[in-house]
Parts: sequence; structure tokens; C-alpha cells
Amino acid sequence: MKKLLSLYQNSIFFPSKPENPSERFIYFCNELQDEWIGIPKTDLNEREINLLQTFYTLVDFPSSNLHPSVKEWHSFLFSNGPLPSHFLGNTLRIIQFHISGGRANQPEIESALKGFFTENVLIIWEGGNRGIVVEAKNTFSLSEEDIHLMSETLESDFYLKVSFYIGKYCLVSERLPSKFLQEKEYFIFAITKLNLSKIYTFERVFPAYLAYQLPADLQKKVSQEIVDLFYEDHEMFSSIKVFLENNLNASLTAKKLYIHRNTLQYRIDKFIEKTGIDLKDFYGAFTVFLACLLYEQQN
Repeated sequence: MKKLLSLYQNSIFFPSKPENPSERFIYFCNELQDEWIGIPKTDLNEREINLLQTFYTLVDFPSSNLHPSVKEWHSFLFSNGPLPSHFLGNTLRIIQFHISGGRANQPEIESALKGFFTENVLIIWEGGNRGIVVEAKNTFSLSEEDIHLMSETLESDFYLKVSFYIGKYCLVSERLPSKFLQEKEYFIFAITKLNLSKIYTFERVFPAYLAYQLPADLQKKVSQEIVDLFYEDHEMFSSIKVFLENNLNASLTAKKLYIHRNTLQYRIDKFIEKTGIDLKDFYGAFTVFLACLLYEQQN
């Protein structure tokens, strides 16, 4: 990111989030390294902004005309502000969303998002293409399937890809910002390292996150013969991984892979024959799934 300083000589580099952002600058962030840069708006055209967004996160700081409740929550979650007292004791979840494929029209996106929820929700934008939905727990809270449908509808209506991370329900307390930051870390990992789904949850992301954190020498020790087998036969890898992800349901797996069930069974039998691992055994399935995640990271 420091290389941008030589390209935009009037820009300012920040080793952490700017405390007093100026409206004269456009801010970009390298979230994995927590580096920030502010570039004067007069030094950028639309094409340059779009190009920079492919490498960095464009961050829009809250303006003074935001609704008071949105400003209050923005301060609480992002700037160590006080806890919103009227939410104290409530149970809620934070649903993060990330938009790719173009510059989002925030008012239109926000209106569309609110249309899917049966009760009022708070939508807080964290940048030009990223934000969160604060949803109190209620009888009609959206399911994972509902949110998947919402993603597909938004993609169809706005020609933009929208990914969601569904946070866990929790009581509103002083610990909420740190919990949100942890979920945000998982989401950033998912959209930068996985990018395979529209919907992410802790259960879906954490195994891959854990595998990614393993030291290189330990990764080589984890069932290397399985990874080598996947290199020899990539179709076997995709079949085994989808089979495990679908709870060993052969019919559903074959349907998702668009192959005949007999073809799937042949690949499963061949895998068991070559490795000697029973996929119906929990420990065997866990070991193979970890090997699948490590193989994905290497490719």
C-alpha cells in the first residue's frame, strides 16, 4: 500500500484507522495488514477508484446526516463508543454483507435489504461496498435459506454479487464489538481466501480458517497421501468434498455435482480402496475433510 504514496504524492498513509478523516480524501484499507491510505478526491477519477477497489477496500466514513441510531451503533461497533442503552439486554445478530462486481447504489441496496425483513433493522455501511444489518431476534428472523434467496434476488436485480456472513445471536453488552470484530475477521478471510459461496457462517468458515493457520510443516504432515491422491484425480477431490459437505448423502451429492449416483459411488469406493479410510467414521471423515481444505488452499 505504501507504493501508492509514490503514485499519489498528496496522499497520506496511516498505520491504523484514521481518527479524524477528512471529507476531502477517499480512504482505502488493506484489511489483512490494517493499513490505510487517504488520497485527495481531486487526484482520482472514476476509473482509478474502480481499479483501486480491486486491490483494497474503499471505506466511507459516516457523514453527519446519518440517523442518530445508526451513528450511535457505528460509534459503538467501530470507535469504542458507548453501548446503545435502549438495546441493553436485547438479543440480536449482525449479518455482514459484501458487494462485488461494481459500485453499489447504497440507497437502493438498503431499501431492497429492508424489504426482506419482517421487522425494522439497522443497516450500517462500513464502506462503499460493505455493511452490516443489525437484526433483533424475533419469531420471523430470516433463515439461512431465506438469506441465500435474498442474495440471489439482489444479484438478479442489481447485477452485483452479494455475499453474506450470518453472525450468531447474542445479548447486547460491552463484549459485542469484540465479538463482531472476530466475525468480521472470519468474513474477510472467507471472501478473500475462499470466495466459493454466497452465504457464510462460523461453522462453514472456521474449519478452513483453522487449516489456513496451520504451520507449513504441520500442513505437510496432515494426510499428505490424501492430498497427493487429489492431485492425481481432481474429480475425486470434488466428489469427496461435496459428499462430506452434504452429510454423506449420495443422492444429494450426485445431484449437486450433475453426475450419476453410480459414478459418485465408483469414486467413493476408489478413494476408500486407495486410502483405507472409512468416510462413515467420524474421525475418518474429519481427517479427509481437513485434507480437502488443505488441498484447496494449495490450488
